[in-house]
Amino acid sequence: MSKKKWINIVSIYSIIYTVITLLNSILYLGNGIYEDPSGNWHELDRAIILLIGVAAFKLCTDLPIKPLIFRYIIAYVPSQLLVFIYVWFTGLREELAKTAYRDIWINFTSLFILLYIINSIICICKEKRNKAYHV
Repeated sequence: MSKKKWINIVSIYSIIYTVITLLNSILYLGNGIYEDPSGNWHELDRAIILLIGVAAFKLCTDLPIKPLIFRYIIAYVPSQLLVFIYVWFTGLREELAKTAYRDIWINFTSLFILLYIINSIICICKEKRNKAYHV
């Protein structure tokens, strides 16, 4: 993989992590919570789960499978299962919230769908641009 692709992946990961962390902090502050109750573990868990998602998404964008929706499903299912396993392991470290699996499913799936939409738009624009050049 080229240096440019690595830089893109790290940049995407960093931007998403920053946005998610800021949104989390804003939500906590909006609810009157001035410190993250889970502390540093929560930050590390977020980073690992996001790493799983970004790695899976990057792998799925390189799969030679058509149509695109199948490519993303093939990447989504095992990565979501890996995230559930990770959440289960965090339950060995500390008690999980009653809605932990539902919450992670909603968050992980929402981010995956958002990335799917963005990447699909980019692919469609590239195809249109390539067709315009070949006409």
